[in-house]
Amino acid sequence: MPESRTPPGVIAADFVRRRRPAPASRHAAGAAASERDAAAPRPLVYLSRSPDPVLAAFLAQHGWRVTTAASAAELARRPAAARAQAGIVDLGSFAPAELVTLDAALRQPLTGWVALVDAARFADPQLRRLVRQYCFDYLLGDVPPATLDLLARHARGMARLGVGDADETGAAPAADGGEMVGSCEAMQQLFRTIRKVAGTDASVFIAGESGTGKELTALAIHERSARRAAPFVPINCGAIPPTLLQSELFGHERGAFTGATQRRIGRIEAAQGGTLFLDEIGDLPHESQAGLLRFLQEGRIERLGGHESIAVDVRVLSATHVDLDAAMRDGRFRADLFHRLCVLRIDEPPLRARGRDIEVLARHILQRFGGDGGGRVRGFTPCAIEAMYRYAWPGNVRELINRIRRAMVMAEHPVLCADDLDLGDYAARPAPTLAEAREAAERQALDAALRRHGADLARAATELAVSRPVLDELRHRHGLDEVVRGDAGTDRGGIDGMPAMKPAKDASSARRPADAVAAGREPPGSRR
Repeated sequence: MPESRTPPGVIAADFVRRRRPAPASRHAAGAAASERDAAAPRPLVYLSRSPDPVLAAFLAQHGWRVTTAASAAELARRPAAARAQAGIVDLGSFAPAELVTLDAALRQPLTGWVALVDAARFADPQLRRLVRQYCFDYLLGDVPPATLDLLARHARGMARLGVGDADETGAAPAADGGEMVGSCEAMQQLFRTIRKVAGTDASVFIAGESGTGKELTALAIHERSARRAAPFVPINCGAIPPTLLQSELFGHERGAFTGATQRRIGRIEAAQGGTLFLDEIGDLPHESQAGLLRFLQEGRIERLGGHESIAVDVRVLSATHVDLDAAMRDGRFRADLFHRLCVLRIDEPPLRARGRDIEVLARHILQRFGGDGGGRVRGFTPCAIEAMYRYAWPGNVRELINRIRRAMVMAEHPVLCADDLDLGDYAARPAPTLAEAREAAERQALDAALRRHGADLARAATELAVSRPVLDELRHRHGLDEVVRGDAGTDRGGIDGMPAMKPAKDASSARRPADAVAAGREPPGSRR
């Protein structure tokens, strides 16, 4: 057997560890562990409808312990697959309709995947999504085994760099290649709760607004549980038509209904031994709630059109943004089903309650989707950061991702400003200088006094503790002459704050109180 080469990613990982000061004994132990790891066969998953025995043999000769599987369901039944840090998936061997079933298999956060793609099918949007979402790299057409070996080593090295992230943040990497990021107290409390509930098999209900990351929390619980080697199977109860939901959950036998040409297992059965995540459970139709309740009580299901009772061992996690208390009061959701689902409860904090985490998340998103803008966007202006803090984020993290990704594509400059994020109205305005603050306060006091006393400028001057000439100067400087329009002579007879004599009745139309003029109406008696 040829001598095994050290994967590049392992060297990088060891370099990172050496950067941290540690006792000599720890360094010695780490070096010994690295040597043992390099000598031992490295676990690799080979997922293909028709695995190539020549490729599998070549990989085995070059230091890989290869586990082959022809489907996602078969892969889920192989415990060794969960420990693999490298994987090769032959997407070209799967029919287009089968690609959607591969999410559960590829959603292994510690596995670096390399995809084999048929060039003729590369335009398939489902295929492109799988490559973009889960794979470290991809290859078109016929590829030499040596090239695949090299790429698998790189993918394994990158996957190994992710090991330990969960211990630092308290949560596992996310299903879509992201991760739960946060250091505020609300997120630290969430991470502590995840660690607690992961050690049990009790049902967990995750409450929170839309876009807060409830599926990421569910996946983090699964990855920290004893079931992490088995599948994590999500299903959005609100996205599937009610007529198909029963079949999607429980599966069906051949001939169960028109179009059922073959047996199909449901999502519950596909999660055997692992975790079933019922997203948007609040949108579950009332007619489907009874069947789900029976499964939760008995741990058994029957496929549609079948008579066999099948035992299923799964842990159930559920989530919704719907107020289930109100739904139960209205009779839209069964209380007995809720109590089965909500043995333990987790409340997901909204983005607006996460304080400085908003900036941390924004920079993380910028780094993660750096390719969207061709790599030219480097950061945010202080004004953009301030606008993000001021905005309420009704769409939470999902909205933050959407705004940043759109800005990365459309922005003209490498540093995103508030307008690029469509948050210009929330941008911080420059703080006024001391002189500007004094000027504004002076104008406000002057305007209020003039409106209170109308044409009686002497009283306004007395209230403001200034002389009449100073008051006239201030009115002119602040542009408030119009407040008492046409009343320059109404103070005749008023001396040192004493009331002025009332104008003659026939002159009343020429001397109307300023507040009446400002309001657009004439005082009583002003019209003849």
